[in-house]
Amino acid sequence: MMKRFLKNERGLTLIELLAVVVILGIIAAIAITAIGAIIDNSKKDAHIANAQQLANAARLAISSGGFDENKNTFTMKELYDAGYLEKIPKSPGKKSKEYDADKSLVVVERTKLTDSNNKETGGENLKYKVTLVDKSDSNFKYIDDEYVDELERKDVTLK
Repeated sequence: MMKRFLKNERGLTLIELLAVVVILGIIAAIAITAIGAIIDNSKKDAHIANAQQLANAARLAISSGGFDENKNTFTMKELYDAGYLEKIPKSPGKKSKEYDADKSLVVVERTKLTDSNNKETGGENLKYKVTLVDKSDSNFKYIDDEYVDELERKDVTLK
């Protein structure tokens, strides 16, 4: 009885083999686009994290009194040199090398705090805008003058 089953077994036909190859090709095409989107999102998240790190260094510089208290713009180089920021070795991605430390900066917007009667209370509200510039192409900005607390993936430009 077993011999009868083995005699009728002829293997895969060419059509069946082609169907399997087509199905695998479709799955691969879907997977490649999904993986590409995941990689882009992770690069954008890394740029956002670097922008937040830059803003936090500016917060530290302001609160420690290391700079003039009315200073509103901090370049990445100033924060490196003053010791408020460790060197960011490389911007994310294969094509990008480094951020331009002279053109990547944080701008601090200061507004006076007021009470319900619009009288100044003596405090300040600080908001931080960040710009990250590519060193190899100083006209290209990953993040261009965006509030760091409101940064989203859509605000980041990739090469």
